[in-house]
Formats: sequence, structure tokens, C-alpha cells
Amino acid sequence: MARIPLEPARTTPLIRAVKWYCRRVYGRTLDPVTAFAHNRRVLIASSRLEMSVARWKELDPGLKALAVMASAASVGCSWCMDFGYWEHQRHGVPAEKLREVPRWRSSDVYTPLERDVMEYAEAMTVTPPVVSDELAERLRGVLGDAGVVELTAVVGVENSRSRVNAALGLTSQGFKETCDVPLGGGA
Repeated sequence: MARIPLEPARTTPLIRAVKWYCRRVYGRTLDPVTAFAHNRRVLIASSRLEMSVARWKELDPGLKALAVMASAASVGCSWCMDFGYWEHQRHGVPAEKLREVPRWRSSDVYTPLERDVMEYAEAMTVTPPVVSDELAERLRGVLGDAGVVELTAVVGVENSRSRVNAALGLTSQGFKETCDVPLGGGA
């Protein structure tokens, strides 16, 4: 159950516009958006950030999706797992790869590079981060410096999304029929 009402006390033209955009693009209003609508500056800043992140193109979209999903699974954010599965699948990431993210270590659907990306995302997500020099160097060798920077930044953004959503009690919104969150996961 959300820890904050998902409808703000008053509706402004900005909130109406953001809700309209969400319904147009996603088919419904997103719960994080309605939660953020309680604070106009947070809503605007998070919307700007998301628009900027969407323009990052150095990293392969499939690798980016796996990194985001691995981070969300580590935090235990069922909203992020639900929406991420739906969003990444509609952009061409194979469903079996998205479904297996919580079990990536034992699954046989991933390449060595995909495993390194998910290991990096998980290592970055724990507090404090535990990224090894060897893993970072392997990724630099394949992705280059710009790719590693984008990978690091996108995992950092997903950490923020997942932790905010989990703390606000936002859970699966029904984008995917089931949400695979590791046992002991948060929201």
C-alpha cells in the first residue's frame, strides 16, 4: 500500500499535462508521477531527469535494460520490476532475459557481457558499493570509458528510482502479470 496518497489534494495544469502525457505514452498514469505531484519541484526535476536519461545512447539498450532490472531486483522494488519488464520488452528486449533477471546467476540465457553488466549493477547497488577493479576493467575493455560511465549513471538513476518507490510503498501497477522480486525484497 502506498505510503502517500496517489492523488494530490489539488490538480494544477502541470499535473493534468503530466497525467495526459503518461496516459498517452503508457496507457495510464504512473504511480511515481502521482506521488511526485505532491511536490511540484520534485515532479519537474524528476521529469527532466527522465527525459535526459532517455537520450543517453552510448550503451546498448539491452544491456541498459538488464542493468536497470538487476538494480531494481536488488533493491526489491516491485513497481520498477513491473514497469521495467513491460517497458523493456516493448522496446525489443527478449522476455526470457527480463524474466530471469532475479535469477541471472543460475540462468543460462545470458552472455558473459550481460552477466558482467548485471554483476556490476548489483555491486553498485549494495551499500557501500563493492565494484571490483577486475570487473570494471573487463567492462571498460568491451564498453569503453563512455559506456562504463553511462552504465554507472543509469544504475545510479535506477537506484534512486527503486529506493524512492520502495520507500513510498509503491508496488506493482499491473504492467506485467507477475513481478519477480527476490525473497526479502522491499516494496
